[in-house]
Amino acid sequence: MTDAEWAVVRAAMPVPAWLEGRGERPEVHCHREMIDAVRYLVDNGAKWRSLPTDLPYWRAVYDFFRRWRRHGYVRELGQRCRWRTCCG
Repeated sequence: MTDAEWAVVRAAMPVPAWLEGRGERPEVHCHREMIDAVRYLVDNGAKWRSLPTDLPYWRAVYDFFRRWRRHGYVRELGQRCRWRTCCG
């Protein structure tokens, strides 16, 4: 992910609860790494369990994706990236 792409995605991301003082603990992996892992899966058509070892553990990426999809963030990020590509 380029820095320009990250700037678009970062603007759409929710602020983690621990940063706002609402409890919870910090996440282990950087959101940029998690999004890179999901993009790798989409680009290569790979299975969750066959993520390369230089990316976060597959289960962590899968849980991240499921949580964000449940809250509608995945769709919003996709729409922002598509809009930025065609209209930005």
